Amino acid sequence: MSNLLVINSSLNAASGNSSKLTQTYISTLQTSQSVAVTTRNLYASDLGHLDATEMEAWMTEPDARTEKQAELAAISDTLIQEVQDADEIVIGVPMYNFGIPSALKAWIDRIARAGITFRYTENGPQGLLENKQVTILAARGGQYAGTPMDTQTEYLKHFFAFIGITDIRFVYAEGLAMGDEQASKAFETANEKIVELTSVNVD
Repeated sequence: MSNLLVINSSLNAASGNSSKLTQTYISTLQTSQSVAVTTRNLYASDLGHLDATEMEAWMTEPDARTEKQAELAAISDTLIQEVQDADEIVIGVPMYNFGIPSALKAWIDRIARAGITFRYTENGPQGLLENKQVTILAARGGQYAGTPMDTQTEYLKHFFAFIGITDIRFVYAEGLAMGDEQASKAFETANEKIVELTSVNVD
């Protein structure tokens, strides 16, 4: 049995288009594989922006932390453990103002920990998370893939490679705000891609 970590980052919770894509991915995968699913709904997590106090808690030795520092460090520790335990990470990513949701950035900031998910060497940074796969399910009102306005794809590729994950796939549902016909076609195309990707994985 493989472990699947699902990250939803839409402000619209389960009704968000990217959240619908993650649910489709899960249900499609489960038709052919036995998977244990852990879901992290960032819209309900209230992570907030990373600040100096929380970062200081990470940098303090565990046995020297105050009670408050221990609580703050535990937030990141929990999120990192979820990633470490996962064989595949599936992330629903809407596009807000040409970027990723701030909740997703807050999650990213807490799983990038020096000495835990990456380290610096004399040859530069080295990612410490290996043998994992990331699938990005991107939902967008307009059509941006392959253009300079797609600021998400390369950013997410670079980030996950930085922490050691280079097997990253993308599914795009674009033009969702460009009329019902276009939205229907976009979901159809995305769902076909999901079927293709989930059929490649073998338990």
